[in-house]
Amino acid sequence: MLIYQSNKGDTPLTTPIHPTAVIHPKAELHPTVEVGPYAVIGDKVKIDAQTTIGPHAVIEGPTEIGVGNRIFPSAVIGLEPQDLKYKGAASQVKIGDYNTFREFVTINRATHDDEVTQIGNHNLLMAYVHVAHNGVIEDNVIIANAVALAGHVHIESRAVIGGVLGIHQFVRIGRNAMLGGMSRIDRDAPPFMMVEGNPSRVRSLNLVGLKRSGLTSEDINLLKQAFRLLYVSKITFKEALAQLETLSDNEYVQYLYQFLQSSTTGEKRRGLIPGKV
Repeated sequence: MLIYQSNKGDTPLTTPIHPTAVIHPKAELHPTVEVGPYAVIGDKVKIDAQTTIGPHAVIEGPTEIGVGNRIFPSAVIGLEPQDLKYKGAASQVKIGDYNTFREFVTINRATHDDEVTQIGNHNLLMAYVHVAHNGVIEDNVIIANAVALAGHVHIESRAVIGGVLGIHQFVRIGRNAMLGGMSRIDRDAPPFMMVEGNPSRVRSLNLVGLKRSGLTSEDINLLKQAFRLLYVSKITFKEALAQLETLSDNEYVQYLYQFLQSSTTGEKRRGLIPGKV
């Protein structure tokens, strides 16, 4: 555990909270939480065990942060959303366990009462990532530097987001998808696919990501069939989607079908990023 030295002598402090940190008396910090110099922690903030808060970080509430998170210098979490519809609601940020938030990451609260900006577990958000109001990031997601997520963006587990790109509001990024750096993401990115470009296009299966996630050769071969049906065959997308439903009862093929179906018919959906041209 990091123990900060006192400015007035050689005797170490008995707390991992730096004396220059400003912590609201109603904030709830587990005794093992470490807080660096000049960090600010506000009211209605709850931080669980073994989490570290770097110098100059700012955390406002209502915000809940789980176990073992690493919050680097100058990250800002839990401030009100950048949304003109916000009228002072007691919205929240909820963060799970073992996430890493690098320098200058910003995570805004949701817009309305009883709404949440939600971060799951084991995610890495690199420097200057912005997560806007009502965003959802599931588990094991990697987001590279300077990525901006607009409001209501939903990123499913094990997605990898390349650097310096923007994601439009209400867009969903499917599980195990990989987005190339500097792409323009204005519609839903299908699961298991590699997406890249401006305008962005589905380019191929994310084969490396699928293997790393433990999919079997049979699973991957079926997804290859699905890819060829959707993005290589000469039939219409509607016809391909109908055939995909009956292609296999494999869980990954069925999940791909369900994602594509909901993206084209669901409420507030923006449609799908098309295939390569």
